[in-house]
Amino acid sequence: MLLLAIIVILSYLVGSIPTSIIVSKAVRGIDIRNHGSGNAGGTNVMRVLGWKYGLMVILLDTLKGAIAVIIIARLYYGPLPFQNVSPFDDFTLVQIIAGVAAVVGHIWTVFAEFKGGKGIATALGMLLMLVTVDMLIALGIFTLVVLISRYVSLGSIIGTLSVPSTLFIRENLFHVDIPGYSTLFPFIIGVSFLVVFTHRKNLVRLINGNETKISFRKKTKLN
Repeated sequence: MLLLAIIVILSYLVGSIPTSIIVSKAVRGIDIRNHGSGNAGGTNVMRVLGWKYGLMVILLDTLKGAIAVIIIARLYYGPLPFQNVSPFDDFTLVQIIAGVAAVVGHIWTVFAEFKGGKGIATALGMLLMLVTVDMLIALGIFTLVVLISRYVSLGSIIGTLSVPSTLFIRENLFHVDIPGYSTLFPFIIGVSFLVVFTHRKNLVRLINGNETKISFRKKTKLN
C-alpha cells in the first residue's frame, strides 16, 4: 500500500507542475492567472502570449500525463494491496491510478493554491497511452472544431466527449474487441465528465455568446 501511495503522490506532484505559470513568467515576466481568462492552462497562454507558447504549454501538460502512466507507474512491483476485480492486469490498473492522480494534480495544483488548468492536456497524455486509436480520433475532431469555430473550449469539450462515444461505436457497432472495455468505458466516461466539469464556465460563455475566440496572430509585447 505504501508503494502505491508513493506512486499516487509522485503522479499528483508531476501533474501539479504549473507549466503555464512557469512559461508565462519566463517569457513575459507575468503571472498568466492575472491575464486573459485567468485560467492557468495552455489555452489562456495561447490567448495571451500567442499560439507558439500556448502549444508549448499544452505539449508539456500532455507530457505530465504520459510520464505518470509510462514512467512513474513502473515503480510499482509485486501484488496489489487489494483484490483486482477489473479485467485489466495489475500494471495497467496502476497506470490508470497514476494517470488520474496526474490529472487531479493539474486541475488542483498544490503549487498554485489548488487552482490549476482544466485537465484536458494531462488527460490527453494519460488516455493516449490507454486508448490510442480513440484519442487520435478525438484529436482530429478537436483540431477540426477549433479550426472552424476558433473556440478551443468547444473543441476540448466535443473532443473529450468523442472518446467514450468512439469507444462505444467501435465496440458495439464495429465489433472491435477492445481489451477491458466493460471497465474502461465507464472510467473514460468519468474522466470525460471531469474535464467537461472544469469547462463549465466556458460552457456558460459559449451559450451566452461571449466566449473568447483564439487568434493565430502573433501577440504583441505586454506592458
